[in-house]
Amino acid sequence: MAELPEPVVAAVRAAARPVCAYVYHRGALRERAAALTAALPCGVRVLYAVKANGHPAVVGALVGELDGLEVASGGELAIARRFDPGMVAFSGPAKTDDELRAAGAAGAIVHVESELELRRLAAMCATGSATGSAMGSAAPTRASTVRVAIRVNRAAVGLTGSHRMTGEPTAFGVDEAALPGILGLARELPGIDLLGFHLHAVSNNLDAVAHAAFARDALAWSVRTAAAYRFPLRYVNLGGGLGVDYTGDREFDPGALAEGVLAEGVLGDGSAGPADVVLEPGRWLAAGAGWYAAEVLDLKRTHGRWFAVLRGGTHHFRLPAAWGYSHPFTVLPVDDWPYGFARPQVRDVPVDVAGELCTPRDVLARGRRVARLRAGDVLVFGNAGAYGWDLSHHEFLRHPYPEMIVI
Repeated sequence: MAELPEPVVAAVRAAARPVCAYVYHRGALRERAAALTAALPCGVRVLYAVKANGHPAVVGALVGELDGLEVASGGELAIARRFDPGMVAFSGPAKTDDELRAAGAAGAIVHVESELELRRLAAMCATGSATGSAMGSAAPTRASTVRVAIRVNRAAVGLTGSHRMTGEPTAFGVDEAALPGILGLARELPGIDLLGFHLHAVSNNLDAVAHAAFARDALAWSVRTAAAYRFPLRYVNLGGGLGVDYTGDREFDPGALAEGVLAEGVLGDGSAGPADVVLEPGRWLAAGAGWYAAEVLDLKRTHGRWFAVLRGGTHHFRLPAAWGYSHPFTVLPVDDWPYGFARPQVRDVPVDVAGELCTPRDVLARGRRVARLRAGDVLVFGNAGAYGWDLSHHEFLRHPYPEMIVI
């Protein structure tokens, strides 16, 4: 595993004992954003997917580096409205009326998931309960239009990842076969400004060349479909899904991805005419800028295996258990030992890392060999800045939350 940055080490050492903390690094977030935007062609819009990590300091660090935010709930939209993010896209398969009204009030582009959702939006426009006002306005005003993109579950998408949302039966988007009806409806309903399509397909894809091929195909499909149904294509959102290798050293190459978003006649510059091409990564931007640190409270051997038991666990960092993998960690030695008896320790053995919950599934790592580990040392898990705290079941057993440290 990569060596811990010194500012992260200092932050963990300064944390309250027993250590249980997340550390987020603003500089690392900004560097990641800069690397992505530098690799992509001019005119590609990049939105940060807030679902990956909605901590206000994380969102705030990325807002100034990117074109806006993608949100998937009213709560995430409320976070977005603390800033001046530029473009805002509102996604999600089960938007409530209140969330649709809030999206309209924020001037967001709504990624429409169904005919019913489209009709509800139009009804709100007709009654003035949605709005096209700018982000940060004090109160909704009467609406004339809401900008929408139809989320499409296409029939076939040649892209793999940890989770597939498209090309198979899921609750996401409009079946491609039903597209004629909903596109016709979108052009007829009052208050609906049809911009284009939302085509998010997978989560955590590590093959940038394959992602580029997906982008080329999705853009070409969007051009053909808009032409066939006679509406001007102004927006194609390719979604996110840029992957992170948690257990190895594979890197998603944004330069390879860039080759896929250069479709002639599609890429715009935000003005009228060619479409805005939009990406909405979350994990790739935030994962490497976060660390989860937890102190070893106990070190013991049962049925032939060594266990390090932490002040922490999957209620804080659920991803390893949810995805069934063993997350790498770094041992941060702590020399202080406040007790008058011998300190438990092991050398050059594989260790399972378990948390403080009353379930055998509270495991962050299995069989990870350590050169030396002592009770009281701290384990630091890298690549924890995305889908760490935000994905986890915080209230189970009501343990104290981890300390949140932003550097």
